[in-house]
Amino acid sequence: MSTIKDFNIQGKRVLIRVDFNVPLNSDLLITDDTRIQAALPTINHILSNGGSVVLMSHLGRPKTGPEAKFSLSSLVKHLTICLSLDVKFVDDCISDQAFEMSSNLKAGEVLLLENLRFYPQEKKGDAAFAEQLAKHGEFYVNDAFGTAHRAHASTSVIANYFEGNKSFGLLMNKELENLQKVVEGPKKPFTAVIGGAKVSSKISIIENLLPKISSLIIGGGMSYTFIKAMGGKVGNSLIEEDYLDTALKVLNKAEEAGVRVFLPEDSVIADAFDNHANRKSVLSDEIPDGWMGLDIGIEATAQYATCLRESRTILWNGPMGVFEMENFETGTHEVANAIVEATERGAYSLVGGGDSVAAVNKYNLKDHVSYVSTGGGAMLEYIEGKTLPGVAAILD
Repeated sequence: MSTIKDFNIQGKRVLIRVDFNVPLNSDLLITDDTRIQAALPTINHILSNGGSVVLMSHLGRPKTGPEAKFSLSSLVKHLTICLSLDVKFVDDCISDQAFEMSSNLKAGEVLLLENLRFYPQEKKGDAAFAEQLAKHGEFYVNDAFGTAHRAHASTSVIANYFEGNKSFGLLMNKELENLQKVVEGPKKPFTAVIGGAKVSSKISIIENLLPKISSLIIGGGMSYTFIKAMGGKVGNSLIEEDYLDTALKVLNKAEEAGVRVFLPEDSVIADAFDNHANRKSVLSDEIPDGWMGLDIGIEATAQYATCLRESRTILWNGPMGVFEMENFETGTHEVANAIVEATERGAYSLVGGGDSVAAVNKYNLKDHVSYVSTGGGAMLEYIEGKTLPGVAAILD
């Protein structure tokens, strides 16, 4: 795969689709700049090789056009510090002022455009909008892996206007290289750790992984749909009634494929969805009415950790419990530690999906796993075998 490093960009204006969809607090300050940090190598490569840069991104989910809380102006100060240069900003994407500012950029300068999703044409994949955006650069780089699964104007349609002058950024290339290690010929035993609240959002990834994996570890709220499907009592735990039959089918398919499935033998339960609720440990299929499972228990944690320590390839997507509450974070923390131990013994570990990444960051373990993906949905769709529009547009 060719990257920006394979092209001469001296004197060129490079338009980069980045993923600056970062979390902001009520004061509009960035609370986690992982995605900005991930884009810096590509930006710095272009600047140090005589190019200028126009950055475009979305932020949040604005509903009806411009909203102050979703303006990328909130990122300018932090970006200026990260790049050690004054980042220019224009409060729209396709006005005369925007085009004037981009066309006047000198080598080594950076311009940030306003939130792409202030324009409904972005999500619609509107060709006329993509063509206008394309006027901001002589060369196009897609470095936004987090949105590569969307056929939006700035992620896939725009590439049509840069024939022979487009490439992946360094982050996008790194993401694809690391995903290949899980998709193509992973070392066995290969364990997938799938957690989170809902079975519905993870069914296709589980089904796609079954032919590849040795073990499947299930945790989080979704585990109680499986346990109920098998006839267990789950009290007031989160379940998806519509997916009980689907859960049984998955378990049957796993058995046919020779995949070991781990469901939590025990759970830490609470009488309310609250960090300070009454809590106790019980078998996961004997949760009394009025109580809900909010974390995996001691036995489950030990079983999961043992399986992970014996694995040579690990994919982790989704927490084991409500790790944001300190009384229900033990399972997620211990699973994270076991993945780190396996990695230190030579296993390849890939972590992806918002909550898993948040957990890795919470416990300062990012540098102790093999790779942390910046794209949850994009990562899952790639592993599912789907074509990512943002990737295909560059390869065409």
